[in-house]
Amino acid sequence: MRVLAMASQKGGSGKTTLSGHLAVQAQLAGHGPVVLIDIDPQGSLSDWWNERDTEYPAFAQTTVARLQADLEVLRQQGFRLAVIDTPPAITMAIQSVIQVAELIVIPTRPSPHDLRAVGATVDLCERAGKPLIFVVNAATPKARITSEAAVALSQHGTVAPITLHHRTDFAASMIDGRTVMETDPNGKSSGEVAGLWAYIYDRLEKNFRRTVFAAPTQPVSQFGAARPQGGFGRRVMS
Repeated sequence: MRVLAMASQKGGSGKTTLSGHLAVQAQLAGHGPVVLIDIDPQGSLSDWWNERDTEYPAFAQTTVARLQADLEVLRQQGFRLAVIDTPPAITMAIQSVIQVAELIVIPTRPSPHDLRAVGATVDLCERAGKPLIFVVNAATPKARITSEAAVALSQHGTVAPITLHHRTDFAASMIDGRTVMETDPNGKSSGEVAGLWAYIYDRLEKNFRRTVFAAPTQPVSQFGAARPQGGFGRRVMS
């Protein structure tokens, strides 16, 4: 099971929206079953998920203290991807999530305030030895500051080649527990999310292959487990 975490010290960066959209896109792309985990005390991702009427992605109710053990249970149940949303602050919770994640996604709006806020999150990832990807989010199409933000972020780590642009459909789709892929599958926003997930999935797989090569004697589960069996349903570990 791959573990993907959203992290950003800056509030309003779009972590929750991105968590939901990437989880749904992963499911649509055939990379599920996917499970969502909400570590943010505000519970925005949980609220969004409770509005959904589809079986997947599933939702796991857990705590920071139980996170590592519960991820192992989810892995044994056959989940192929866990997407974790975190609070907008540098806390012990975020540090714990980064420790168990395989890849950290840092959504960043193209503004000076957001760019200045990435340093603390980057430091946590570096100390934990975990790879990170910046995603330029809520960008204004063709605005110079968008490209300038990407250049600035590239000094600190990898920037995803797919930019998510500011459109009302992202927020509007989340109101009733959906995503832009479900409200407008052929729209520009849907295309951006699909492209971003394809890139992130490729990075996850490359990281996984490096890990296997580095530690060939350790048993490794394949990223292709069967549909979860028994006991879990849509909400797991409630």
